[in-house]
Amino acid sequence: MLAGFLGLRVWDPAPVEVLRLKVFDFYQILQPRKATSHPVVIVDLDEESLASLGQWPWPRDLLADLARKIFEGGAVALAFDMVFPEPDRLSPSRLHKILRGLGKGQQVDSGDLPDNDALLADVFRKTRVVIGQAGYPYRLPHQRDPVAKAGIATLGPDPRPFLPRFEGLVSNLPILDEAAQGLGFLTLEPGHDGIVRRIPAMVLVGETIRPTLSLELLRVATGQTTYVIDSSEAGLRGIVIAGKQIPTDPNGRLWVHYAAHDPRRYLSAKDVLAGTTPPDRLVGKLVLIGTSATGLMDIKATSLGTDMPGVEAHARLIETIMAGSHLLQPDHALLAEIGLAAVVSLLIIVTIPLVSAVWTLLLGGAIALGLSAASWLLYAERQLLVDVSYTLISSFTIYAALAYLNFLRKERRRRQVHGAFSQYLSPDLVAELAEHPEGLKLGGEVREMSILFSDVRGFTAISERLQDRPEEITSLINSLLTPLSEVVFSHGGTIDKYMGDCIMAFWNAPLDDPDHAAHACETALGMLEALDGLNVRRTESDADWQALQIGVGIDTGRCVVGNMGSDQRFDYTALGDTVNVASRLEGQTAAYGVGVIVGETTVSRASGNFATLELDRIRVKGKRRPERIYTLLGGKDMAQSEAYHAMRQSHETMLACYRNRDWPGARSAAADARRLAPKPGLDALYDLYTARIDGFMKDPPDPDWDGVAVAETK
Repeated sequence: MLAGFLGLRVWDPAPVEVLRLKVFDFYQILQPRKATSHPVVIVDLDEESLASLGQWPWPRDLLADLARKIFEGGAVALAFDMVFPEPDRLSPSRLHKILRGLGKGQQVDSGDLPDNDALLADVFRKTRVVIGQAGYPYRLPHQRDPVAKAGIATLGPDPRPFLPRFEGLVSNLPILDEAAQGLGFLTLEPGHDGIVRRIPAMVLVGETIRPTLSLELLRVATGQTTYVIDSSEAGLRGIVIAGKQIPTDPNGRLWVHYAAHDPRRYLSAKDVLAGTTPPDRLVGKLVLIGTSATGLMDIKATSLGTDMPGVEAHARLIETIMAGSHLLQPDHALLAEIGLAAVVSLLIIVTIPLVSAVWTLLLGGAIALGLSAASWLLYAERQLLVDVSYTLISSFTIYAALAYLNFLRKERRRRQVHGAFSQYLSPDLVAELAEHPEGLKLGGEVREMSILFSDVRGFTAISERLQDRPEEITSLINSLLTPLSEVVFSHGGTIDKYMGDCIMAFWNAPLDDPDHAAHACETALGMLEALDGLNVRRTESDADWQALQIGVGIDTGRCVVGNMGSDQRFDYTALGDTVNVASRLEGQTAAYGVGVIVGETTVSRASGNFATLELDRIRVKGKRRPERIYTLLGGKDMAQSEAYHAMRQSHETMLACYRNRDWPGARSAAADARRLAPKPGLDALYDLYTARIDGFMKDPPDPDWDGVAVAETK
């Protein structure tokens, strides 16, 4: 594992790099750069400016006025965070060709009309202006490669193999490229997770090295004509402008040391054009023109966990450079991180067999705390980025693996016991007893529980038919009880006992289950579905197979549950009136011709999750109080269907008429409900009610008849 972790760090795939970068983001969130001054001002094409002066793109004569007013305000240099690749469509020299009827009856010479691009270029020639260039993944058919405005010298090997590469370039109109004092690359390079942390100082377009917009603005502002790239065999070390070296990573990228957002960086473009900005806001400043308008799609994610306009990322980089607050990863960072991971992991590997896991964990925690503190102090005091997260993750994973191996050795006997008892008890109960062996004693508690009984209809006849082939009876029972038991376990139930072909199960013991009524109902529907699957499989393999049917009864109420029996032998079981009622309800499924019958309390506890249908008010054998009983038709999807609601309305009408002795109305509603039934299988129910109604029409019940049916059998 250790060798694998070290190899993974050397490979450094995207997830590992993103983890490291997220740690550095967290450092910047905790302690962003303190901005003591604002040497850069952003003239913002914001929503208010677009609303006031019109949609983008603006006429170039308006941009010329904007640039002129910026320099009249005392700006040192200006950069446009945008590209001007096509002529201005709103220029008068072009509009007369576009607008039909212009100059009709009068000849208009385009040469006599002003050209907005020429006006903007004229402002560029008289000022210090940098305009943008954008990278493209492949070379464009009509691509122009304007000559760079500054020379590039190198100290060391050729830096080209290390620089970000673009095959294509989107440049400006020739008249603007020639007039501008600088051409800067404005394409930002987000990380794998879309966050802008580093901006390339230089990029490679074809075989030409081109500077980024931020550095080009600094060069123009300082009146320099040359960049110097300091490189080594391992990559770039820095870029020199005006005798000052700006440190980069080996790929020529600059870390942006973000400061907290400050609205004082921004001036609205409409205010600059209107001349309403404070008189000293632009004096001695470097100015970037960009946009924060959402519709212009220049919003970037940053290390501070917030989004900002792309132009502000360039401004923050310039502030980082001018403040000298560079974030740096030391040249030896990779070796240091690999070495730390190896040393800490080896220490854990050696220590765990000698001392307890707790002491090893305490030692590891102390090491983790020390490394984390050191990494933070390097950032906070010296702006050095050294990652220890990979060391902590790799060493903790190795610790967890060793601790788990020790745990497996100690658990071997417990698993053997667990496997033996799981043949007789539910997995949940076995797990509970394994964790709390003191539960293996006589005694019980009172809980509200949901009890389920399932039984195969007509199994006595099946047994008589197979009485000379007991092995087939055994196979049949096993093939039936196995899938039904799996359904119980999958819904968190405990199987109390098997009684031949009958299953008794319960919920909310031994483990708490707040949704025990719903889980019991889901189990009943699952049992019917599992039985259908069994019948299909057996029919495919045995043409003489007679499909099995089961009845399921469920009731919810207070029961006594616990270990009951004698000191020599006891079982974990449930007792109480609810158990008896659930058993009686299962016995009535054949009489009503439905697969499931549930009690009124169960339906109220699981309300809204199932399509239910009231069957009757019944007095089961051994009970004086009548029970309102229901059947389950399906789950939540059926409960929300229009077909179910239409059928249920007719069914409830039938019951109301029946209990009010409106026999014709009850018979008509029964026919409607039978016709509207969303699934087959209710014919026997409506046959039962039709027979009752016909009988009462011939021989009306006694005056004190209350509509309650009496179950004569269990």
